[in-house]
Amino acid sequence: MSADNTENKKPWSGRFLRPTDAAVEAFTSSITFDSRLYPYDIAGSIAHCRTLAKAGVITDVEAGALIEGLKKVCADIESNHMAFEDRLEDIHMHIEDRLFMHVGDLAKKLHTGRSRNDQVAVDVRLYLKEETTGIISGLARLREALVDLAERKIDTVMPGYTHLQRAQPILFSHHIMAYYEMFTRDCARFSDALSRMDVMPLGSAALAGTTYPIDRHYTAGLLGFSQISENSIDAVSDRDFMMETMSAAGICMIHLSRFSEELVLWSSSEFSFISLDDAFCTGSSIMPQKKNPDIPELVRGKTGRVIGDLTALFMLMKSLPLAYNRDMQEDKPLVFDSMDTLFACIDIYSRLVPNIRVNNKTTKLAAQSGYLNATDLADWLATAGMPFRQAHECAGRAVAYAIKQNKELHELSLDELRAFSPLIKDDIFDALSLDTVISRRRSYGGTARQNVIAAISRAKEALEAVNGSEICKEKTGE
Repeated sequence: MSADNTENKKPWSGRFLRPTDAAVEAFTSSITFDSRLYPYDIAGSIAHCRTLAKAGVITDVEAGALIEGLKKVCADIESNHMAFEDRLEDIHMHIEDRLFMHVGDLAKKLHTGRSRNDQVAVDVRLYLKEETTGIISGLARLREALVDLAERKIDTVMPGYTHLQRAQPILFSHHIMAYYEMFTRDCARFSDALSRMDVMPLGSAALAGTTYPIDRHYTAGLLGFSQISENSIDAVSDRDFMMETMSAAGICMIHLSRFSEELVLWSSSEFSFISLDDAFCTGSSIMPQKKNPDIPELVRGKTGRVIGDLTALFMLMKSLPLAYNRDMQEDKPLVFDSMDTLFACIDIYSRLVPNIRVNNKTTKLAAQSGYLNATDLADWLATAGMPFRQAHECAGRAVAYAIKQNKELHELSLDELRAFSPLIKDDIFDALSLDTVISRRRSYGGTARQNVIAAISRAKEALEAVNGSEICKEKTGE
């Protein structure tokens, strides 16, 4: 890696009489996964240098030299001119060691007033702030795709389901907008988590704070944090912000998984409600006719990974005493995997959804069969004065009769329907028509066309506000 300016000494070597065993170095090393934290570690180190200079702990000249050296280390990493090895354990020690090459003994002043405990805490918070901002932006794109699909298919009718049984006719757009609501709640959860991870722990040192007269508010401002941690012990041992963010990720993946299940079902020959674009499907190595919905299936499968990561982090943290424990080294692969997986799933669905083709005739035929207007018969009877429980029973008997006749309710004659109640009149057929069944569900949030159009309009306004927000501007670089 570098000329060994540290004589292979560990930062704690003064206490030990024997060097660390090579097997121990390999076992304890985290560089294989925490190397991706380098930009945040360097950003934190640059802010720390400026804070030390402001406090008079190092001179402005020394701070300037350290900062220039850190920028060179960053360039070394980005140009792949810096190797990683177990001897230096983690990204913090690699950067410090490389800095020695650029600025010599001055590099040894970098760690004044801090510990790797608060150093890694600030690194992960910076990383998660950026990732969470990206997730929120990605969800905005997915929500836009769903709203666009709902708007394009505003006149498409389909069966609504409970227990995976046909229940009542609905607009396809109404069903799609249900997922918009789910992902909107996900955005709110991530935004809420973002506010709690936006706390700067640097300056807490190992656990008790530092003796140097640093201005932590100044450091927080340099790093873009809105708050500083109140308790140094909590600051270095807190992983709540990880668990909260990963919990939000797990819920979001469950929403994606539910959507995936429906896309798999709807694209099957048994349903034929939709067709997925060829670009988002694969074939079979042995059956030439196959078109497999691999993207929804993989998203459904990856949900287990994210939930597993969250469970593993819960188990990691559940019995740890304060403050920092080496167990916590294992948190980073879990959070990295969760964020990477979720972002990939959101991104691929933002691309897949605009290319969904809906088979309008098939969905309408399905909505017209299966006695989905039975509730409307009961409602009509209740409106005519029959108690609803009695009307429900009456409609149920009508359905049983229609099944025997191999007819739908609206296909029965007026005399056949009147056999179940003399209240029934000839306007019952309008009440049982598909258009009426949908249009009469005008309660706020219902499937009536005017309701869904209004919901789409509100969603578009909300998304315009999101796209103009500071979060999205920051992520897109506007």
